Amino acid sequence: MVHSSDDVVKAKPKPIPEIVSFDRKELSVLLNVYGRQVANGEWKDYAIDMLKDRAVFSIFKRASEMPVFRIEKDPKLRKKQGMYRVLGHAGQVLKRGHELHQVLRVLDGNIAAVR
Repeated sequence: MVHSSDDVVKAKPKPIPEIVSFDRKELSVLLNVYGRQVANGEWKDYAIDMLKDRAVFSIFKRASEMPVFRIEKDPKLRKKQGMYRVLGHAGQVLKRGHELHQVLRVLDGNIAAVR
């Protein structure tokens, strides 16, 4: 007699795909910068995407537009140019580095250029 529990034991679990995400400290830094710019009236919305190879924090001037800036975390670049980068609206890399707070400093000078 075959019991249903026997099938469960024999079945191999599917591997859970790893997803890259921002940790609590990184989110705190990102949301602090975002909050300051919202208070200044510069930014209106954001989105967070967690993918298999990278995490993306997108910043919008209006909710219906393309992102003005994207902050990406790509762990496979950790030992090369740094796993953090800020990209402009056309996809150009504005800054790369190993420390998130240092990379985000580029946004201070680029806010006026977006207007």
